[in-house]
Amino acid sequence: MSNPDSTSSSTPPPSHAAHIHTPLCRSCGAPAAAPTPAPWSGDSPPPAYRPIRMPAINAPTNTAAIVLSPVPQPLPVPPAAPPFAFQAPAKHITSPDDIARFHASTHGRHFLGFVASLSASVHGRKLSDPLPSPPSPAVSALLDLISALSAFVASTPPLPHSSRYGNPAFRLWHEKLADSVNDLISPIIATATAASPAALTGAEAELAPYLLDSFGNGSRIDYGTGHETNFAAFLYCLARLGLITEDDFPAVVLRVFAAYLDLMRTLQDTYLLEPAGSHGVWGLDDYHFLPFVFGAAQLIDHKYMKPKSIHNPDILENFSKEYMYLACVMYVKKVKKGPFAEHSPMLDDISGVPHWKKVNSGLLKMYKAEVLEKVPIMQHFLFGSLIKWED
Repeated sequence: MSNPDSTSSSTPPPSHAAHIHTPLCRSCGAPAAAPTPAPWSGDSPPPAYRPIRMPAINAPTNTAAIVLSPVPQPLPVPPAAPPFAFQAPAKHITSPDDIARFHASTHGRHFLGFVASLSASVHGRKLSDPLPSPPSPAVSALLDLISALSAFVASTPPLPHSSRYGNPAFRLWHEKLADSVNDLISPIIATATAASPAALTGAEAELAPYLLDSFGNGSRIDYGTGHETNFAAFLYCLARLGLITEDDFPAVVLRVFAAYLDLMRTLQDTYLLEPAGSHGVWGLDDYHFLPFVFGAAQLIDHKYMKPKSIHNPDILENFSKEYMYLACVMYVKKVKKGPFAEHSPMLDDISGVPHWKKVNSGLLKMYKAEVLEKVPIMQHFLFGSLIKWED
């Protein structure tokens, strides 16, 4: 009589397929299964996962704070009243406490409000659109200044140089700027109407350091968002003196700042300027921030182009000369190699935002957080009688 348990406990002979992938010992032919590893103990935790491409050490870490922060709003520029007491501006920011003091001050708030006002003045405007009012004499003088600096590039060719960055000919170009800076500023001051040019005597001493630091560092042969911010500060000082007014703001962005950006691209390409404090793949651009702010403002309420349109090569090719944002993206794609999402993940993420108004407001918040609130950038910011440091 058969045992009923024997049939239930018996197992069918293993099939050939069950042994195909079983490793065997080369010496005895026995199955050679690897032993089960011991579980991790609390004293010896598993090693941290390290991805193939480590993120940049200065990747944004305060994204939530930026999203929740208020959008910077346009503010009028407080006019400076005579008698003026011009002085050579100096650096004052050395710590996060100094950053907080600056943003709590009148000029800290109004400088950011000035940038927001420039942005708001070009909503829906192309670079080639007629200006709402003819360029003022001060705007024309600013354009002449940039043209003169462009001529310095033509007369200062790059020198033979084997390094990736830093052609030493830039030092010669910067010396020409320093030698002629007062002569470049004087025609702008001569356009004064709110105050007599005589009342502005000595203004060059305060304005020149801002302009000298607007085009990069001649010793390090580099350029970054701090230098760009100094150019914005130079324009803010002109606005405080009444040399440019709110009616000039569209021309300041669409003509002056666009010409400044073109000059900086020429300097970057000609002299191989090193990015100053680059955020690597986590930045918008190795050099610039404000043209993305102004360029997004230009595209607000555009009928056809959306943030995702930056991935369309035909749109970039046909419209980059009209919109600064598209021009900047096209430049990034030209100088950086590989998939766009890898070398520019921030721009790639922004392209998923549904409309340009949200892009513009987000970039204004990001400019405050990632540029104006960073000590390594703002430690070079200058304070004088027009942008006062408040103790």
